[in-house]
Amino acid sequence: MYYTIKKDKYWYEKHGESGPHVVLLHGFTGSSKTWEPFITAWQDQFQFITIDLPGHGNTKVSNVKTMKECCDDIKTLIKHLRINQFHLIGYSMGGRTALSFVMYYRELVQSLVLESASPGLSTTVERKERMKKDELLAAKLVNEGIESFVNFWENIPLFNSQKELPINIKSAIREERLAQSPNGLANSLRGMGTGKQPSWWGELTKLDLPTLLLVGELDTKFVQLNKKMAEPLPHAHFQMIRKTGHALHVEQPEIFGKIVTEFILDKHDQK
Repeated sequence: MYYTIKKDKYWYEKHGESGPHVVLLHGFTGSSKTWEPFITAWQDQFQFITIDLPGHGNTKVSNVKTMKECCDDIKTLIKHLRINQFHLIGYSMGGRTALSFVMYYRELVQSLVLESASPGLSTTVERKERMKKDELLAAKLVNEGIESFVNFWENIPLFNSQKELPINIKSAIREERLAQSPNGLANSLRGMGTGKQPSWWGELTKLDLPTLLLVGELDTKFVQLNKKMAEPLPHAHFQMIRKTGHALHVEQPEIFGKIVTEFILDKHDQK
């Protein structure tokens, strides 16, 4: 269903009627649909809220949204739903958004699960270089269209392990990507890309929050990133799933579900 914030229409869904509130944030080229198998398996124990982030899925935003503006809008939506505190799960771009959200609004979040995520880039030089790369991707989207972009995107090294997935799952991922708006994705890169967002590396020591860092063994870049992230975080739990790549909730849904739900229930019971 839609919730309008100023001129922007955010699409969100609610699943489950009892248990802790859990907010789910998808990755780049994704939408709420990416969480359907996870929700189906666990909605008897949780109250899930999925949100289509700016430029993705059914959400309609008028301008380029910065990470801070997106987090402000998520807060407004959560308040509209009359949820005082919740557990937050974010995958990849959604993980960067989730981490940003707790940096701005720590008091609303009981625990944080970051799946294949990062705190951004630590130096100005790195951020400028990444913004240039993201602008090239944005131009590719606008100039060549969504199908050409998806053909390119699904073949980047980050998603090599997904080539081994069953055909029906690969088809569902491709369908979800093809349903996106090229202009929406381009604006997402321009407003919320890794180079554009704030770097949180220097703030991690202040994050007094139970945080689960989940990575796949085959995703070597993010394994190293998350090991580095775990050091300054006061309450970090680092976990690596074997024989898995970037999208753990897609590639190993049962193991992902078990690890994440046990973590959330444990932290919820401690409150």
